[in-house]
This record gives sequence, structure tokens and C-alpha cells, in this order.
Amino acid sequence: MPTSTPLPPGWGNSLRSALLARSSVCNLFSEFPSAREKLGGYIKRDLAMGISEQTYLNLLKDCLAASIYEESAWRIVEAAPQAPKGAFKWTPLIAIRRFVISQLRKHRLLLVRMRPFDPLARAAGKDWPCFGYTMIGRSRLDNIEWCIRDVLERNVSGDFIETGVWRGGSAIFMRAMLQIYGVTDRVVWAADSFEGMPVPENESDGWDMSGIEQLQVSIEDVKRNFARFGLLDDQVKFLKGWFKDTLPAAPIKKLAILRMDGDLYNSTMDALTNLYDKLSPGGYVIVDDYKGWPGCRRAVHDFLDSRRLNPEIHEIDNDSVYWKVGEHSMQADQEAVVAS
Repeated sequence: MPTSTPLPPGWGNSLRSALLARSSVCNLFSEFPSAREKLGGYIKRDLAMGISEQTYLNLLKDCLAASIYEESAWRIVEAAPQAPKGAFKWTPLIAIRRFVISQLRKHRLLLVRMRPFDPLARAAGKDWPCFGYTMIGRSRLDNIEWCIRDVLERNVSGDFIETGVWRGGSAIFMRAMLQIYGVTDRVVWAADSFEGMPVPENESDGWDMSGIEQLQVSIEDVKRNFARFGLLDDQVKFLKGWFKDTLPAAPIKKLAILRMDGDLYNSTMDALTNLYDKLSPGGYVIVDDYKGWPGCRRAVHDFLDSRRLNPEIHEIDNDSVYWKVGEHSMQADQEAVVAS
């Protein structure tokens, strides 16, 4: 693990926001802006003098994943089951459920199902936190940290991008890492429809999750999430729209890290087709849904095969993988293999 570096001035603003995250999570519960502003007025100095860089990053990860709050395991009851379209039959009971939920939402009430917290499932990104800023879990956040440290310490040039950001947690962590290192010449790009997932183009594209409300997070909400951690500034850029429309013309010159979380075949292929050639040698590609979504995995291998690329693909956890970009665009005339 690379050695730690000194914390830059003002980093306590991010820590303060992390410590206060529970009271202001994604607008899922009632917010009290005036109370937050008053509380912020009382806190005029950094909260943790002498705290180590790694302690800060670990706390930030736990707050982003909401893994320090057992209530985050509670499941929000949506108007329809949280499952792909076609996975359940429409019944009178679901119709009643939809009516009840809609009436509760009109009165700004939220219905949740209490569930026990499973730390192993949260660490592996196997559950969706009721509140929090990311669902990828601790292992994948650790991987982001490792990749960023590596490219910074080897001086691999380029920005960072995540395609598919949900509430912004992973991208927020990327920006925090740049702050930790005092890096001012790189940008974190957050690409998303900010309207939820697209409707699959066909059955082989992947499951249809376009109707799931919890996945529909607006760009305004994501920006507010960055701001809560003191990390919304000119080093964060947003690309709003479907990948096929935004990525071809994205004003990105060079990338050091490409993190893909688009789930579907076409979303993954759009990211690879438009961004892979912007990756610097020695940079990293991270694929969040490689094992969980067959269409995503197929897109990865279709792309690599079309370029005759043979990277050594490393496992992060039971769902995700990453690889280092080689020195040449045409590496080997072989199929990509997953390292054991």
C-alpha cells in the first residue's frame, strides 16, 4: 500500500459533512435546512485535529455506504416491487399497494420494511442502503482508493470518470481522494441520465430496471450530495443524458480511470467505445457489473475481442473486476482471460 500523505487545508469540511451525513441523506427523510445551517455555524474549526488520512478515508467510505447505520438496511417499500419489469405479475394486491404508497408520498411519508443489518452483505455491495450515497460496498470503494493512489503516485495522466453514478457516492470519493493528495489539475466526471436506467433495447441488453424509483436520482440531488461533503467545485463535471448521446462529444481529453456502472450491454459498450481510447497507458478500467449482469460482461468481451486486447482481468469481489490498460492499443490476438 502506498505511503500516506499530509491532509490538505480545509479537509475537515469534508469530514464534518461525513459525520453529519445521517441527518441529510438524499432527501429520503424530512430535511431541516435551517437547522443544518445553524449547526454548521457552531462548527467553525476542523473536528479531528491530528486524525490520520486513512482514518478519514475509512470514515468517509462508511458514511458513503451508510454501513455505520444499522437502519440503512431497512427497505423502502416502493409502489411496485423492486424487480425488473416482467419479473412479477400485476395483481390486485400490487394495485392496492401502489395506491397506498402514492397517497403516503403525497403527504411526504415514507413506508419502510425493517430488516436486520448484514455487514458482510453491505461490504460486498449486495444490498441497497435505505439511505446513503452508494450501493457498491466497501470492497469496491477500497479498489477505487487503490487505483487512484497508484495512478497518482506513478503520475499516470488523465481525469477520472464514472459512468452511472446513482447518488454520486463513488464520484464523491474520487473527488475526496484528489483533495487528500492536493491535486488541482484533474477532474472527476460524473456521467448519468440522472433519470434512472434506460429501457433495454432488447432482451439481451439486460433486465428492465427503468421503472424503479429508487434508482431515479436527479442531477440537482447529486450536486447537493457533493456539496454536503464540501466537494462540489470546478474539479467536478457532470454529463447529463444517455451515454450514447453524451459520451461521443464529451470534452474529455485524457483519462486515468474509467469506472463503469451502467449494467446494460449497450450502456457498457457506449462507455468503452467512446472512452477507452482516452485512457492513458497504466490507467485502470473498473467494471462494476461484470459478474452480476450477463449483458455487461458480454459487452466487455465483445469490445476487447474487437480490439484484440488481452488484459489481465482482476477480481474485486463477487460482482466487479478491473484491469490495467497496457502500453499498446493492440496487445495480443487472444481472448481476454480472468486472472485466477
